[in-house]
Amino acid sequence: MGKLLALAVVGLVGALIGERLLGFRNRMNASRELKAKRLPNCHLIKGLETGSEDIEILPNGLAFISSGLKYPGIPSFSPDKRGEILLLDLNEQNPRPVELRISRGFDLASFNPHGISTYIGDDDSVYLFVVNHPQYKSTVELFKYVEDDNSLVHLKTIKHELLPSVNDIVALSPDSFYATNDHYFTGLPLMMLEMFLGLSWTNVIYYSPKEVREVASGFYSANGINLSPDGQYVYVADIMDHNIHVLQKHANFSLTPLKVLQLDTLIDNISVDPYTGDLWVGCHINGLKLFFYDPENLPGSEVLRIQDILSEKPTVSQVYVDDGSVIQGSSVATVYGKKLLIGTVFHRALSCEL
Repeated sequence: MGKLLALAVVGLVGALIGERLLGFRNRMNASRELKAKRLPNCHLIKGLETGSEDIEILPNGLAFISSGLKYPGIPSFSPDKRGEILLLDLNEQNPRPVELRISRGFDLASFNPHGISTYIGDDDSVYLFVVNHPQYKSTVELFKYVEDDNSLVHLKTIKHELLPSVNDIVALSPDSFYATNDHYFTGLPLMMLEMFLGLSWTNVIYYSPKEVREVASGFYSANGINLSPDGQYVYVADIMDHNIHVLQKHANFSLTPLKVLQLDTLIDNISVDPYTGDLWVGCHINGLKLFFYDPENLPGSEVLRIQDILSEKPTVSQVYVDDGSVIQGSSVATVYGKKLLIGTVFHRALSCEL
């Protein structure tokens, strides 16, 4: 009887592991392959060799770029190089990225930038919010951009127990924001276990100097976040559930779920066209290729454009696909006029004419 019971337990455990493994592979899109679909007028941006994980473009065409991210489980081609914020002037004929100097007193050696967001104040001051992972922890760094000498003045570092694993951020004022936590646990072993088990424990946090609280939850891995042009709706990408959540923002900054747009790809950052309201998203075709990097089987890139997301039938267009031979691991896509910029987690960046 004891042997039968032991066999039954082993069988149940084996079945559970098998079910979780199948679910993990499905969430990773482990079997997904796409044919290349490139645009005719594209070129790699010189000077961007170690990632361009997030890109924010100001109305005047200045693009802030987060570069040099080191993230648990993700490869880095320059592990000893610190992270940096670069500036690209899209009004120039052949723009080259320039590193923004950061004011004294800020710890540059441990700078590890991830998601970024900008806010333009009433006096036209430009504030840059940067998710930072010094020693693989999570902080939000607040800077003020000084255009005269292309520099960033560091204003403050924000840490909070409700912000343990921040991925992306969207600014609401000069000192408040929404942020996504992409994992419940910290540390690579527990993070991978969380992903393997398929725990939907991640969330969105509202932060202000007076109040910090959870405003949305139940995501497998909350990733990119952004606002509609009128500020009434918040878009959140759940990278492991292959969807975008649309939430209504209220005057007290609470969020109410409205709809979920299901897709067949791993959605990373979300950019919103300020004129049309279209969403441009950088996506990962196959998550296993990203997390288990093989130079013989490269992680590809995919860019989607989503029109009329608030309607009953949004239009989803596949704009760009690459197998990794040109650009690996796309994490963001954003437009300025007829220019499309595609950034990556750890690889290069691409500029295309639409």
